[in-house]
Amino acid sequence: MPYAFTLDDVAFLRSADGARALAAVARLPLTDRVADVAAVRKLVGERFAPVLETVLLRRKGKLDPDWLYTSDALQQASVPPVARHRATRLAGRDVHDVTCSIGADLAELARVARRCVGSDLDPVRLAMARHNCPDVPVVRADALNPVTRDAVVVADPARRDSAGRRTWRPADFAPPLDALADVYAGRDLAVKCAPGLDPAAVPWAAEIELVSLDGQVREACVWSAGLATARRRATVLRSDGPGWTVTDRDPDDVGAAAPGEWIVDPDGAVVRAGLVKHYAARHGLWQLDERIAYLTGHTPPPGVRAFRVAEHGHYQEKSLRTLLRARGVGRLEILVRGLDVDPDALRKRLKLTGAEEATVVLTRIGRTPHFFLCRAERVPR
Repeated sequence: MPYAFTLDDVAFLRSADGARALAAVARLPLTDRVADVAAVRKLVGERFAPVLETVLLRRKGKLDPDWLYTSDALQQASVPPVARHRATRLAGRDVHDVTCSIGADLAELARVARRCVGSDLDPVRLAMARHNCPDVPVVRADALNPVTRDAVVVADPARRDSAGRRTWRPADFAPPLDALADVYAGRDLAVKCAPGLDPAAVPWAAEIELVSLDGQVREACVWSAGLATARRRATVLRSDGPGWTVTDRDPDDVGAAAPGEWIVDPDGAVVRAGLVKHYAARHGLWQLDERIAYLTGHTPPPGVRAFRVAEHGHYQEKSLRTLLRARGVGRLEILVRGLDVDPDALRKRLKLTGAEEATVVLTRIGRTPHFFLCRAERVPR
């Protein structure tokens, strides 16, 4: 179980003595939990538990290394590039983060908002937020009892039940999504959710945005009518370069046709947002099958990892094994859509031993299973 911080713990960690204790423990390797507890207890005395937990949480590297966290708050917090993207959509507005927790979103909102305030019910997280965002006003308030007027409302409901288990039912969020929508009806509202959110669960949402970072889908955000600019949006962010977005307002006039020279597996945010055709139309691609998310074409989009097709045909495991052995393939990446194939189990059955490396894309076209033997390449920007 994660350590349960108290207000007294936070006060100590924010003090000069706490800062010295954190600095001393940060110099330890902390690789053996039992030995670490003994070492930290000897070094800082009775305050060993909150100090050790804080140093370990800081080493996760997700947020500012000088911040204070609880384990649950850190797990749910948006990483800075994602929080920064959401904040840019609210630049110049008055914003109230009604579930500010330790301040991950609040810090980014404060950089661009005209005015900004945070609130939460958890006194420990509020104390941490005051440390993490010292220039932003933070107050104790229930998200379902408004304490501001006119400001854009931003919320990130807790998605764990009373036993600490992750929950996917919007009615079980704290606060529930429908309750937020009812309380702030008529006001601009943005709510961060898990990326698996069912759009049917938020009929009030005017826009649902899926956001990925470096190829991993991080979250969904639902936007009320006053903030929406499309019904569906996929935003793809990268740590090493500019991001991009595609919406349901973009053209989607593509169909399915014979395979081109490349296979493209769209970013997960594009797939989850239902914008595969829109993405394909933007880049001159088309689908292999209208019900499958794989795209194909003669020129892949810049900056993506795409798959140059060397050979393709009807998929049968035995014939694929023969082909791979003939080509000397021993390291094989297996991508699957539309077929009931477990890549790990298939790889074991193939028993490949060659020196070459390849990617095989398994999918169906119509009712027929197909394979595409490819070489993965990173396309220049």
